[in-house]
Amino acid sequence: MNTLEQKKEAFARLLTIMDELRAGCPWDRKQTMESLRHLTIEEVYELGDAILDRDRDGMRGEIGDLLLHMVFYAKIASEEGSFDIGDALNAICEKLVARHPHIYGDVKVADEEEVKANWEKLKLREGKTSVLEGVPRSLPAVVKAQRIQDKARGVGFDWERPEQVWDKVQEELGELKAEADGNTDPARLEDEFGDVLFALINYARFIGVNPEDALERTNRKFIKRFQFLESESKKDGKELGTMTLSEMDVYWERAKKS
Repeated sequence: MNTLEQKKEAFARLLTIMDELRAGCPWDRKQTMESLRHLTIEEVYELGDAILDRDRDGMRGEIGDLLLHMVFYAKIASEEGSFDIGDALNAICEKLVARHPHIYGDVKVADEEEVKANWEKLKLREGKTSVLEGVPRSLPAVVKAQRIQDKARGVGFDWERPEQVWDKVQEELGELKAEADGNTDPARLEDEFGDVLFALINYARFIGVNPEDALERTNRKFIKRFQFLESESKKDGKELGTMTLSEMDVYWERAKKS
């Protein structure tokens, strides 16, 4: 592992390379914050893939890519005269110190829930008009629901026990079924389906499951099994479009066992 001094040198090297690329590379010189945005989002998802795959080498590379993007944004901002990387680093340091009074002050906390509750209260004191204000609008819906629920819990707006949340899931499922059986307004059906998903995400939080990760793992499992079905049936001279569901199910069961 690198020493603190070596870490500082590595970061300084990245800053120097960024300056050189911005000055000498036509592609890097052309970039704007807006042109980098979609690339940054892609890098975040690539890091997410590496985390789910438990790929430490991949994570190392993706973290480096994200750090490059952060330095790139700060470089552009410094050229505009807005701020530089030092300002950004100092800002997060000051925020962390201010929001951890149990470390840098005399506040006492019993567990992580109290830490999160204090965090949300401190943000309100800093001028936020809503506890939910910090949830990005463009977050994927599952992640957004999870963050909304976490933040509401931080100020005490939450269920007390998992059983209560499960009862809510059952209630929402009943309402969805009634709406689907009634075959009424599509918008109402969509609302009820959304309520079921929101309740399930809430329940996942209570039982210690990350719903985004859980769904992604299921997606990957489905892809792996379906591709097994495709390849194995092809070996037997069959085509998916001409097979019955029962025939395909034979391969599906084999995929599950493999």
